[in-house]
Amino acid sequence: MFGIGTQELIIILVIALLIFGPKKLPELARSTGKAINEFRKASAGILDEEEKETKEKKKEPEEKEKEVVAVATQKDKEENVEKIKVKE
Repeated sequence: MFGIGTQELIIILVIALLIFGPKKLPELARSTGKAINEFRKASAGILDEEEKETKEKKKEPEEKEKEVVAVATQKDKEENVEKIKVKE
């Protein structure tokens, strides 16, 4: 993951145990785990919002194209009706 092997991890844990003590170490690990979990939730939420915005931006041009086509076909229908009336 970070290039830390088993021996390095054990040394880090022993140093942390010596610095913080056996009573404080589980509490620190628990709070660190909660902080990481909250960070993951927040980043996932941001990514979800970003994906929604990009999807909406992609849909907008498609909807505008559909509106233009609908308007164009409506004008064509009106012109055809006028041509038919003129022929009669």
